[in-house]
Amino acid sequence: MNLLLASLLGYLLGSIPFGLILTRMAGHGDIRSIGSGNIGATNVLRTGKKSLALATLFLDAGKGAAAIGLAHLIGQPELAPMAGGFALLGHIFPVWLGFSGGKGVATALGTMLAIAWPAGMASCLTWLAIALTFRYSSLSAIVAIVFAPTYLFIWASPAIAAGAIPLVLIILWRHKTNIARLIRHEEPKIGQKKS
Repeated sequence: MNLLLASLLGYLLGSIPFGLILTRMAGHGDIRSIGSGNIGATNVLRTGKKSLALATLFLDAGKGAAAIGLAHLIGQPELAPMAGGFALLGHIFPVWLGFSGGKGVATALGTMLAIAWPAGMASCLTWLAIALTFRYSSLSAIVAIVFAPTYLFIWASPAIAAGAIPLVLIILWRHKTNIARLIRHEEPKIGQKKS
């Protein structure tokens, strides 16, 4: 019962489409009709509103952290990774948007920070290092997520690291068009408008 509750609460938290909500409230219409059509912070940035993008980033990350917190709140800290994982699935496959949501990077990082903050910080620093070097947000996200199970193995546990692998594969699948554009050298760099 507690496993079901933690999973359901995690999913519902993750499924809140903050990017869509914030851009609509700010008068920018449906974010899904802009740029890549994604509801995440990178696409919200294409509205030209850095504050909206930053708010989306923190709120999407906060969903994963909140799911971890709720597992502790119901007295089941061992279910925290499961709740975080379902928050990530809720973000990527939200029932309210026809199971078509974001790519999951911010929510994954928020979950990692709440489970084992050194692992989360290592992933964030990996993202930053790749972004500063190559100027591709998608490449930064892909590399940070690929290394996530290794960081979790070091700073959390082998079981949590193993459980993260299927989620990493889903996130990589969500980035398949970015990967194709990177291979073709057509992916827009940070600050460059998407054609």
